[in-house]
This record gives sequence, C-alpha cells and structure tokens, in this order.
Amino acid sequence: MMSTPIVEPTSKMAVWILNHYAITPDMPGGTRHHDLARNLVARGYDVTILASSFHHMTHTELRLKPGEAWKVEEINGVRFVWLKTFPYQGNNWRRALNMLTYMVRSYRYGSRLPKLDPRIPRPDVIVGSTVHLLAVLSAYRLARRFKCRFIMEVRDIWPQTPVEMGRLSKRHPVVWGLSKLEKFLYRRAEKIITVLPNAAEYITQLGIPQEKLVWVPNGVEITNYAQVPPYKGGDPGNFTILYLGTQASYHGLGTVLEAANLLRADGNSSVHFLFVGDGPDNVRLRERATSLGLDNVEFRPPVPKSHVPQVLGEADAMMFTFRDLPVFRFGISPLKVFDYLASLRPILYSVRDGSNMVEAARAGITVPPENPEALAQAIKRLLAMSREERIQMGLNGYRYVKANHDMPVLAEKLDAVFRCALAKKPRE
Repeated sequence: MMSTPIVEPTSKMAVWILNHYAITPDMPGGTRHHDLARNLVARGYDVTILASSFHHMTHTELRLKPGEAWKVEEINGVRFVWLKTFPYQGNNWRRALNMLTYMVRSYRYGSRLPKLDPRIPRPDVIVGSTVHLLAVLSAYRLARRFKCRFIMEVRDIWPQTPVEMGRLSKRHPVVWGLSKLEKFLYRRAEKIITVLPNAAEYITQLGIPQEKLVWVPNGVEITNYAQVPPYKGGDPGNFTILYLGTQASYHGLGTVLEAANLLRADGNSSVHFLFVGDGPDNVRLRERATSLGLDNVEFRPPVPKSHVPQVLGEADAMMFTFRDLPVFRFGISPLKVFDYLASLRPILYSVRDGSNMVEAARAGITVPPENPEALAQAIKRLLAMSREERIQMGLNGYRYVKANHDMPVLAEKLDAVFRCALAKKPRE
C-alpha cells in the first residue's frame, strides 16, 4: 500500500473529519477522532471535525443554545463544528431523521465553512466516517465540492451490521439502497480506513482492491492513565468487576447478571458487579437485577471520557461481553477494551471475534459468549489466582496497548495514509 512515494505537504495540511457522533473528553463516549486529531495537530496538521451537537448516548443537546444552528469551538487545538440535528430518544424514525439532518447540514454548512469562518481553511483531505453511510456520502460530496481527496473510514460495516444484529431484514428496501450506496462510496474513496482487523474479507468480496484498505484501529491516550491508582491484585474477599460503556442488547449483559446469580447460588457473595454507563438495555438490566435480588450489582450513570481512568481505578477486573453474532468474524475494535488494557487490570472477555486482543496480549480470560456458567467459572478462576498472576495480566495488557494502540502511534499511521493519498493523481 505504501509503495506510492510519500510527499510532505508544502503547507499545513487541512483535514476535515465528518463523524456524526464525534465527542470531546468532557462528554461520555469514545474520543477516537478528538485524540487522533490532537496528535495530528501536534504533527503540523489543521484539523476540523464536523459533529452533531445532540449527544447520542445521553440524548441531550450539549453544545448549542436555543436558536443556534451551528457553532465553531476549539478543544485542545482541534476545531469542532457543532451542527444542530433532529432530537430522538429511541431507535426509531426520529433517529433516522437525526441522521438525515446531519447529512444535509454537514454539507450545507460544510460547503460554506471557509467563508463562514475565515479561520477554517479549505480542506486537502476529507474523511467520512461510519457509523452510518449518510455521513460518508456528505463527506464525498464535500470532497467533490472542494476538489480534494476523499477517504472513507469504516468503524461499523453498514448495512451488514444491523442486518446481522437482526435490526433490519436483508430484503428491506433500505438495506438494498444502503448496499448500493456502500459500494458507490468504497469505489470512490482514495483510501478506505478500517478499525476492524478483518474487514478486508468483507470489503474485497465487493470488488474493492486490497491495496485501497488500511487498518488504523482504535486506541487510547496512554498518558491519561498515569493517574490510575496502582493495581495491587485485588482482594478475593471484596472484588469489584467493572463494565463501562453503552448497555445495548447486542452486548449480552444479561449473561453477566445470570453469572452473578450462579455465583450467589454457590455461596460466593464477595464479588461486586459495577455497571457504569447507559443505553437502551439499561432499564431492562436494572429490572432483571432487582427480580433476581442481586444486591451486589450496582448501576451508575455515564461519565465524561476524562473521568474514565478514575472510574477504572475503582475496579479489580474488567468485563466485556457481546452476543454471539456472526458479524464479529470481521473482528472488533471496542474503545472500552483499550481503556481496560491501559488500566493495568485483568479482563474477562466474553466475545467470539476474529481478533482477540485480550488473548493476544495475555491480559485476561476469554469466555464463550452468552454462557453464564462459563463466565461464572472464569470469575472463580480469576479469584483463585494469586495477586501476582492478576497483576501480571494487567501489566501484559498495558504493555500491549502501549506498543500497538497508543494514539501517537495510530496518528503516525494516519499521517502516512493522508500523505500517500495526496501523492497520487487526483480522481476525476
């Protein structure tokens, strides 16, 4: 892929990133593009991120005042353009309208940004990022408008992911239309960045050449974890296991509650299960914990990204679960797992995926998904280990994520992608 000569830009390279759900560290959620952009700025880039001001996790308007349609804000040297989008609560037509308004307004305001705000330069590269193809379509149209390079980033494979999760039928006309749009965008992108390690298996079967694909996974700012209290291995008599992040049906978190119930039935009441976050499954999980009488399960609201290291420091181990879905054969790159690895704590990893980071790093115990008995046994095994063994697992994970997924490392990869794209002859 890098056989094309890499050239240095003659002036500061301007990159626009269209990510509907991009956030800043003072908001709950993943800060991939903020963190990458901050590191690109340190390398001499000018980065602008076009994002919705309506927060997709808390379902609240966080950035715009009443009457405001957009505004520009600089966070840690990264320019955010906040756009007003249609509010929603559930996964229904209102959310679809939210996506549509982002597409329309990102193009409407994006096409005039250098005139609306003289601080914003015309882009050399525009990146359109899924989740959802309408954001990528807007990025493509803006790249045509400014006659600059268009790069597509795939964080979720659409529409394959919602189909395999059972949200949409593969015969639905929306799926047919999205499939056509997906191929259209793949073909017109100069490069396709994917966070999923095995996504090439899916994308190349659509007729897209392998050399267009570049793997730039998710990661973590290691320096943010200097504040995490040292891990002393935990006390098996009072042991906290943490799940951090979105609580959706596809995470299969009911399995954790069933495992907690099994442990209690075996007379093991020393484990405290802590859920920090929110999501469409939160109410059901709370109700299930109450019906089972699980007084060792605690639910807390989501926290800003900047507070995540502090919360992780409360735990003795981390847990991550997903339902057993075939789409995970392309691998996953969950943001919370990188935070877990950086926290120096062992991980209970209940996913069947094509790229098991926890196993590769020797940072925890892998458990078959949707299997409460296996998860309960894994927790017992973790408790039976010596403190030194648990500490070593945490160290293994930290070393792995620092070497492979620290944000400066990933920003260097992204820098090479941009310079490689600029060195090629522009597409007509």
